[in-house]
Amino acid sequence: MTLTTLAPLMMSDDDKGDDFETDLLTKTRPKTARPPLYKVMLLNDDYTPMEFVITVLERFFGLSHAQSFEIMLTVHKKGLAVVGVFTHEIAETKVTQVMDYAQQHQHPLQCTMEKE
Repeated sequence: MTLTTLAPLMMSDDDKGDDFETDLLTKTRPKTARPPLYKVMLLNDDYTPMEFVITVLERFFGLSHAQSFEIMLTVHKKGLAVVGVFTHEIAETKVTQVMDYAQQHQHPLQCTMEKE
């Protein structure tokens, strides 16, 4: 087996033919873009018990009881609150889980997502 050398790519003007200049070709890699993020929000209604909202926040978003209580109060006072920011697939899954859980327990709690 023999090793071959790279053929010269360019010859400089001041070379007399004996010496060759080799240039390395570099390939730039495109930067990988981060996926877009989506806000998951809970909406207020007049029928879903506050304790149920706290349970949803703890169960599906992994929040502490204190954090869940604060977000529940924000939803109650302001009409909605951002619960978390996720990639599209995760946000969509969280919305589906919350909506299914609320429906199973016969509560009209609404959960939505929108691009950040």
